[in-house]
Parts: sequence; C-alpha cells; structure tokens
Amino acid sequence: MQHHLLTIPQLGIERCQTILRLAEKLRHSDAVLQLGATVAIAFFEPSTRTRLSFELAAQRLGCRVVSFSASGSSMEKGESFADTLRTLEAMGAQAIVLRHSASGSAHAAARVLARAALINAGDGMAEHPTQALLDARTLLDVFGSLEGKRIAIIGDCLHSRVFRSDYALFQMLGAQIGICAPPLLMPHLPKDAAVERFPDVDAALAWADAAVVLRLQRERMAAGLVPSLADYRRRYAVTLQRLDRSSAYVLHPGPVNPGVELDAAAVEHPRSLIARQVTNGVLIRMAVLIEIVAPDLVEPSLHN
Repeated sequence: MQHHLLTIPQLGIERCQTILRLAEKLRHSDAVLQLGATVAIAFFEPSTRTRLSFELAAQRLGCRVVSFSASGSSMEKGESFADTLRTLEAMGAQAIVLRHSASGSAHAAARVLARAALINAGDGMAEHPTQALLDARTLLDVFGSLEGKRIAIIGDCLHSRVFRSDYALFQMLGAQIGICAPPLLMPHLPKDAAVERFPDVDAALAWADAAVVLRLQRERMAAGLVPSLADYRRRYAVTLQRLDRSSAYVLHPGPVNPGVELDAAAVEHPRSLIARQVTNGVLIRMAVLIEIVAPDLVEPSLHN
C-alpha cells in the first residue's frame, strides 16, 4: 500500500483536492461502504476530536478499528516506538493513524513500515494535515472557493502544527494569509513570505474574510513568551465584541480555552464555523481512509 499522508506539501494539491471533493460527495451520499480494512489508531498524545473522528470514520466505512495507547502497553516495559509500529503492521493493520508529541515522528514512522500506510494525525509542532483539510473543507462550504479569500491565523503560530498545515494548504488553494500573534509567538517564515502581519486582533479581523484562532500551546511553550494571560487576551483574544464589529467567520481547531484566545459566547456566534469543523472532520477522515486504503473507489461517483 505505502500511500502515506504525512504533510500537506507531501500530499500535494491534486490529492488534497481529491480528498476535499470526496468529503463533499460523502456528505450527500447514502452509499454503504464496507472497506473491510484494519485501521490502527495509535495516539501517543491526548486527543478528543481527532481520535474520535478517525474512529467514527473508520467504523462508518466498515473498517476494523484497533486502538492503541502507550499507557498499559509493552512500551512501559521498554518496547521501542519502531517495534510498536512493526507489531501493529504485523497484526494486519493496513493503515496506522499516528499522533505523537515529537516533531518528525510521522516521517520516522513511515520509514519503519514496510506495507502499512501512515496517516499523520499530528506530530509535535510539525504538521496536522487532516486538520488543514477539514478547515479548508469548512471554508469551501461557505465561500465555494478560497481563491483570493483573506484568512487570518491568530494566536500561537510558533508552536502550532495546525498553523503550518493550514498555511500550506490555504496558499495552495489561492488564499491570502494574514498572521496575528505576539512577537515571540510569530512563526519562522522566509522574509519574502507572501503574508500580511498584524500587530493586534482588531486589525486582523477587519482585514479577514475568515479567522482561524489558535490556542496558546502552553504544553510546548517556554516561560515568558507572553507577559500574562490578561495581556494576551487584551491584545489578541477574539472576543464577542470584536467578532460583532467584524464580518469575519471564525474557526478553531479545538480545544478552546474559553476566555483566553476566544470568548465562550463567540463559539456559538452566527459566524462561528467550529461545530461545522467537527462535522467535517469525520467526512474528511472518511475521505482520507478511502483515498489510502481503497483508492479504486475514489474516481467513481458515490451513488445517492
């Protein structure tokens, strides 16, 4: 099989567009698909939305789902990361959905596997490609096309794997990208990168057609990168009042820290797309699994 999904650039525009189109077909399809594949869900970091949506996606496609957790496994006896993956593959997993705290772990895992496909569900600060795909699908639901659309990414861009995947995919789809973050949480980009940089959230929201709000990745942050949560909220939080003054749609990959980067009331705002992101997460991950374990089903239309 060896049809990995590691990063947005590795996936490429054609495969991205195929997955985005397939997810939309699945939304409107009553077809019952029974792929019969075995999918291993191997998460070495906590997750709610990503883990459950991959499990639901696999179940809806008639796959056998094996859930692996490092806690209680032989890794506590000294088994290596590589041997754990080889074990899952030897048990018949055709696809392994991996989340890990180490950047680059998805590429390392793919090098270990001889037959199974590796799906990156988030590796450290590197990438989270299926999140970008569901974010793009959500924006396409609203705008029809991202060509020329202004998308602001607000928050901790430095530590965010979602930022890196969103940035890559949105640019592929023709969007203009804006970044709003504290100086020490700005991402490392080439000096000639085609992005707008905003000193505060009001300017970013006034410019944007849509805003992706990111939480502070406090589990990855060194101390002192922001003066205080109160200062961060004052300058960078998307509050209900700020959202009301703008015309931008708002997205968030979750989990939301209410009252820090986003008001709780803003989650329920008429222009909030957060619930739609969760719904699209299942559809995108169904499309990813089909594209990887049953590529012959991708081209034919799914009959209603």
